[in-house]
Amino acid sequence: MNIFLFAETIGEVLDIAGIFVILIGAIVSTAYFLLGVFESRHKEFIYKSFRNNLARSILLGLEFLVAGDIIRSVTGEPNFTNIAVLGLIVLIRSFLGITFEMEIEGKWPWQKAGKKTTE
Repeated sequence: MNIFLFAETIGEVLDIAGIFVILIGAIVSTAYFLLGVFESRHKEFIYKSFRNNLARSILLGLEFLVAGDIIRSVTGEPNFTNIAVLGLIVLIRSFLGITFEMEIEGKWPWQKAGKKTTE
């Protein structure tokens, strides 16, 4: 088997895994949200829990998607366009990761543990 074809296949498998992680995470998060609404729990807690669970699934799915892009870029034809696309994907993923981390943890990733910027 050709290594480039193998890498392309692995990249596609990782992309599909990332899509499924995001999709399943959204479905499970929504199910827990609806269950909490029907059980009449505290609305703010339900909403925050929903957002945190959804953000975690998106982050994990993005990791798979970026891994697939990296594998395909490394084994593909090394031209400026491919490198620029990969760089842009990594920048977007990094930005999303930092902002989702802030949403989930309540502090920036570079802040010490225990300090929250929002309550």
